[in-house]
Order: sequence, then structure tokens, then C-alpha cells
Amino acid sequence: MDGWKSRYRSKLVTPEKALQVVESSMRVYIHPGCAEPEVLVRALIARAPELKDVEIVHMMTLGNAEYVRPEMEGHFRHNAIFIGPNVREAVNEGRADYTPVFLGEVESLFENGRLPLDVVLLQVSPPDAHGFCSLGVGIDATLTAAKTAQHVIAQVNDQMPRTYGDSFLHVNDFEAIVEASHPLCELPRAEIQDVHRAIARNVASLIEDGATLQLGIGGLPDAVLPELAGLRDLGVHTEMVSDNVIPLIESGVINGRRKTIHPRKIILGFVLGTKELFDYVNENPLFEFHPTAYTNDPFLIRQNDRMVAINSALEVDLTGQVCADSLGTYFYSGIGGQVDFLRGAAGSRGGKPIVALPATAKRGAISRIVPVLTPGAGVVTSRGLTHYVVTEYGVASLHGKTVRERAEALIQIAHPSFREELYSYCERTRWLQRPLAVTRGQA
Repeated sequence: MDGWKSRYRSKLVTPEKALQVVESSMRVYIHPGCAEPEVLVRALIARAPELKDVEIVHMMTLGNAEYVRPEMEGHFRHNAIFIGPNVREAVNEGRADYTPVFLGEVESLFENGRLPLDVVLLQVSPPDAHGFCSLGVGIDATLTAAKTAQHVIAQVNDQMPRTYGDSFLHVNDFEAIVEASHPLCELPRAEIQDVHRAIARNVASLIEDGATLQLGIGGLPDAVLPELAGLRDLGVHTEMVSDNVIPLIESGVINGRRKTIHPRKIILGFVLGTKELFDYVNENPLFEFHPTAYTNDPFLIRQNDRMVAINSALEVDLTGQVCADSLGTYFYSGIGGQVDFLRGAAGSRGGKPIVALPATAKRGAISRIVPVLTPGAGVVTSRGLTHYVVTEYGVASLHGKTVRERAEALIQIAHPSFREELYSYCERTRWLQRPLAVTRGQA
């Protein structure tokens, strides 16, 4: 008897055959990030002339997202749980939708029937000796999506890493299987600019030996990691990691020995990076993958002593309100895990919730520290949850401070060219007066 192996063979079909399960008005979930099953997605796009009103749901993907092209209107409509560059234009032109939601609560939408899934398209590793396939580089919300959907179609790719943790589905869980062999989607290393390094040094000044870290995505979080090379016994509990975590692991800086929860393990939901990172997590027991409902649970996160959450923002107003998902009314990204981790770090013993951003945008033409948020801007993190705001000009500690004190601290870390303007606003609102050393028109 070969058990699961015969069932595996019986489910092998072509991509075209597998995607015949999709019917008009269905809701289809796509495995996001670097795990996007591109072969299945292309087969879905090929069926566009036969389909109407198919809703495609996912977080950020790295493929071409051809289903949001203007000519796909009426056939597909995307619902972005987190907006990536490949769908941003479609969302803001009204050809796709955006659902604001905390990343840690996405799975509950599938489970409670608020966002029921008809079909899930995912990518997995080949089965092991017992018939279990790993979701590899992305557990995120996909494991729960697969457990709740009516139809699960798996793209089995021999180049998908095998990762450990709550990261497995059995061959029996798949309705159809499509074999493919191709490199995964990659997210190249972010360009680290001088301003990122300056901010990173200020962020690093807040981190101590034995801290547990959460880091987001982009040049700024990537710049922080090299600044921590002199610390000891750091841990990681995060929604995702990038390539830049590897040197600190190899040097022994990140070892998790002093972690309170899951010591000696990196807890994460997915990775975004290059093949170097994919190879590094492959069969590496240091990495323990879990669904984001687990990794992003603030009440679990807070159990890590000295939890440091480092998240970015688009702008911060003088009361400490943080906009991170839109440029005014222009939807840019999503809520993601920022609030999940800032809440967790705020409740941690010795924890530090950090929002970090450059002081200016558009080559210095616009201040990111603003009197009030741009009209239409989304408040991702409320002023009550904002503890530390960091720019290249320093650190503003806001927790427990009055509006007057917050405004003063934030002006001090704004770009000097905009401080007089910010003081003028505060004088008009009677929050504070500029110091005598700061005169009108003086940087």
C-alpha cells in the first residue's frame, strides 16, 4: 500500500484543469508575498473571458497582478487586505477595493463568515515521507484560509523551502495538485540610504541586551539590524523577517536565549527576501513559523520582556497621531501589523513601541512631522498608543506626556527648516510658545 502517494497522483492535474473549479461570483484567495503561486495565477487569468465578478483577495503579492488591469473589469475585482505596489493604482482608481484590518485579525474574517472563501490558491513544498507539505516562506493567513475554504488548489514547487512550526498541510487537504518547478518571487534588498542609517542609530540607542525585536519591511528596518551588532542575546518575535537578519544570527547576536516566550526560537509568520533567505530558513529549526493570528496577538507579544516593536510611518502630527497607510485620501499600503505589535510592546515589561520615519519627504520639500494630518489621512496608530517617535534628528518620548509636551518633543526631531512653521501653529492653537532662541525665519 502506498497510501497518500496514490491519492497525490490521483489529484495531479494541469493548471488549466485545476482552475476549472473557479466559477463566476466566487471569492478566490491567493497565497501572498514571496509564496505567490504564479502558475496557478496565470491559469486563473487565462479564464477571464469565461468569468464574471470573481473577487480576488490577498495581502501584498509580488507578481504582476494582471487581474487588476483595466480590461479585467467585470471579470475580476481585487480586494486588498494590504496594498502592494502592483495593485495600488487599481485601488485608487476604483477598480479594486481595500479592506482596512489589523493583520492579526485577518484570519477571523475567514473563520467567522464575514469574508468566506470559495477557492484558495497556494504554493507548497513537495510532501515529506508522511504526506505533509510545508507552506514554506509564508504561513501568514494562508493556513487558516486553506482550512476554511471550499476548494484548495496546491502548486507543489520543489524550490519552495521546507519550514518548521505550524506550517504544514497534508496531501489529503488538497482538492487538486499542480506540479511546478521555478524560483520563488523575490523581494530584493531595500536600498539603505544615509537618512535610514541616521534614524537607525537613534533607534538602536533605545535597544538593550536581551531585547526581543519586531521589524517591518523596507530600508529603515533593514538599516537598524547592522546597528545592533554590538548587542547580546537578542530575540525575534515578528510577523516577518528579511535577508538582513542573517548576519546577526550568524554572529550570535540573535540567539533568543533570553526570550520569555519561545526561547531560542525566531517566531514569525512569513519572510520577504531573496533566495539567500529562502535557503537559510529551509529546514532550519531556529525559525518557527505560525499563522499571523498567533504571531500578531498583542497579548502573546506582550509576554516577551523588553519587547521592541519598530514600525514606520508616512506622517505624524504634533499630538502623536500616526498615519501609515495613506497619503491623504490616496491609499498606499495597509494597517498591517503595526498596531498589533505596538500594543504588544506597550504592555511588555520594559517594552518599547517605536515609530520611525524620515523627518521629510520629496527630497526635503515636505515635513513628515506635521501640525495636523493631511485631510483624508488614516490614523493607524492613535495618539494614546504612540510612545517613541524617531527621526534622524533624535527621539521623542511621548507616552504620558501632555499635548504641549508632545508638540515640543516632536518639533525638536522635525527637520530644522520646518520647526518655525510648527511653532507658529502651536502658538495659534495656544499649545506652546517657541523658545527665545527660535526666531521667525531662523532654521
